Amino acid sequence: MKRILFILCCFTLFLNAANPIATFKTSKGDIEVELRPDLAPKAVENFVTHSKNGYYNGQIFHRVIKNFMIQGGDPTGTGAGGESIWKEDFADEFAKNAVFDKPGILAMANKGPNTNNSQFFITTVPTYWLNGYHTIFGYVINGFDVVKAIENVRTNGKYNGDKPLEDVKIISISIKE
Repeated sequence: MKRILFILCCFTLFLNAANPIATFKTSKGDIEVELRPDLAPKAVENFVTHSKNGYYNGQIFHRVIKNFMIQGGDPTGTGAGGESIWKEDFADEFAKNAVFDKPGILAMANKGPNTNNSQFFITTVPTYWLNGYHTIFGYVINGFDVVKAIENVRTNGKYNGDKPLEDVKIISISIKE
């Protein structure tokens, strides 16, 4: 009997140790992302706190580049705004086993080393050249078709900021822990 109780307790702890799931409700559909605090604890804490506080609600994907990524997290919608939950930029977090080797990677957008704030992007193809430059903190597990739909919206072009001609909104981001 003690052995069964021990196994049940261990199993319960294992289930409770699952990574948080972020569900992006967008104007194009839902995207589910497994967040990885084991790879980037500060980035996940920042993103989860902002999401729970409604920071991203109503924002747009302000930058979309076909065969590369979709970017959001700037409340001004220009790519120049945003702040972390600490009201200042935070350091990069690079894990050796976190590489841009596939599409569907959630990472921090930045302006250079250690300038992470609230902006993020989701890759649509492998992007190896980003290794060591952007903090990876999650992976799309459902809704990659929605990511592709966002990737395929028309934009004003690379010389004008790659802004979508139609707003693609983040209605909300919910977190299941």
